[in-house]
Amino acid sequence: MQKLAPLVVGIVLTWLGAHAAAQQPDYIIQLNAAPLQSLNEPPLPRPAAAAAAAAVTSLPASAPQTVRAGHTPAHIRIGLLLPTESRTLGEAAQVVRAGFEAAAATEQNAEVVFVDEQENNVAARYREAVAGGVNVMVGPLTRQGIAAVAPFVKVPTLVLNTLEPGTPASPRLLSLSLSVESEGRQIARQMHEDGRMAPLVVSDDEALSRRLQQAFADEWRRLGGHAPAALVWNGGAPAGLAAAVAASDGVFVALEPHAAAVLKAGLSPDLAVYATSQLNTRSPEAGLAGIRFIDMPWFLMREQSEVKRYPRPQSTLTLQTERLYALGIDAYRLAVMMAQPRWTASGLRLNGVTGDLKLGRDRQFERNLPLSIMTADAPAK
Repeated sequence: MQKLAPLVVGIVLTWLGAHAAAQQPDYIIQLNAAPLQSLNEPPLPRPAAAAAAAAVTSLPASAPQTVRAGHTPAHIRIGLLLPTESRTLGEAAQVVRAGFEAAAATEQNAEVVFVDEQENNVAARYREAVAGGVNVMVGPLTRQGIAAVAPFVKVPTLVLNTLEPGTPASPRLLSLSLSVESEGRQIARQMHEDGRMAPLVVSDDEALSRRLQQAFADEWRRLGGHAPAALVWNGGAPAGLAAAVAASDGVFVALEPHAAAVLKAGLSPDLAVYATSQLNTRSPEAGLAGIRFIDMPWFLMREQSEVKRYPRPQSTLTLQTERLYALGIDAYRLAVMMAQPRWTASGLRLNGVTGDLKLGRDRQFERNLPLSIMTADAPAK
């Protein structure tokens, strides 16, 4: 039998929007819960560019660390609040910090004050950094941490997870996250824009899959006023699969990569199949060829000027983990914008490496991602 070639992501020249993520433990903070299981990878060293351009002052454990990126304006001081010493979240936090410091070293337009926190002291560490004179704070990384600091927000604060309903409202408290719900909503809009009238959503019993299915369904109802067809699939041949597929003009697979490949093998090649960044790995299965999916410009638009200016991480990471590095880059860039004296939340946008970012009315950034198609022509990058 002829060996199937590994997949490569074939870029469709489509930049959606204005320009035209507990299943697997390494599927980033899209889980939106703590603790996150260990990434089972060595700690990420600080990028060479950041190490060369930044000087780290060692201070007592109870005090923040100051990272000066080149010749920085003294009036911009950004606090970065992350649990880098946490047993469960430490490695993820280190990856975010590496991306943040890489952006600081590249831009050289702010002073970064790093603040390590633990679950039992996050509010105290936040208040300490603010009292120390930072202009803007980035973090915490978990929903629990956000709930702890929300009552004490005094300066513009960009948290790195979704805001829970009931979080104290503040015009200074914004959220940037890699939530799967955002991607599920975008797939619904994409299928609607493509003229699909009868989508079928195939999910399984895992929490991540159910969240994708729900986000898609909510957005589809908002767009068309009716619920999409849905099917729970766990690798077998459930009753109704053939009929559901026959009645659809497009399928959204809210499944992990191997399950998606198995499912697609039984579908007509003419049927349009859509997915989120969950299917994009460093070694995608050949059976995924032809699926239309969305992912970050960091991976799909590497030659775009806003992407290639930032250094890649020195350590080889899974694509899922590397998304945290990209999150750190965009968090830094937004923090600089939020540190400006006359910044306003209204209309705040960024052509980011994690997507086209636009602040919504709920004070959370919506990420609009480029669309790609998987092909079986050459090894994936």
